[in-house]
Amino acid sequence: MTTKEYNELVKCHSDGAYRYALRLVKDGDTAHDLIQDCFEKIWIRCKQIDVEKSKSYLFMTIHNGAMDLFRRSKFVDDKADVTLVDKRFDTNQYSDLQEQLHEALESLPEIQRSVVLLRDYEGYSYDEIAEITNLNESQVKVYIFRARKSLRKYIGSIENLVD
Repeated sequence: MTTKEYNELVKCHSDGAYRYALRLVKDGDTAHDLIQDCFEKIWIRCKQIDVEKSKSYLFMTIHNGAMDLFRRSKFVDDKADVTLVDKRFDTNQYSDLQEQLHEALESLPEIQRSVVLLRDYEGYSYDEIAEITNLNESQVKVYIFRARKSLRKYIGSIENLVD
């Protein structure tokens, strides 16, 4: 990867990378630090990175960096498929759909949140997600299925969200 290609990577993907990091770590300053560290790692290894795979390498670096942060902070749960408590919303509660979706995402185990964000927010294919997260494609599909099932359970029916 050349300097020009690196600059293009930063220009084109820094916003999406920040959104992904922010969703993972839930703190703006930590997300900025994580993104800065990831771009630094890519800069150091730019001669070894294929420009065609630079975007997935960026997201893989963010994912791995976030997982390292969680391991150090002891936020990672031992089980990736923890069942969620059924938290249905009644009509008297605050019904901002976006806020409830954020809460639902926050309730997911880290690996499930990560694969759902990569698939549904960033638009990656299953094989790209597998490469980023160091899982195989069938594991990615299982985690996405479980996450979506948990999200449905958390949110409940759409009638509970709308007055």
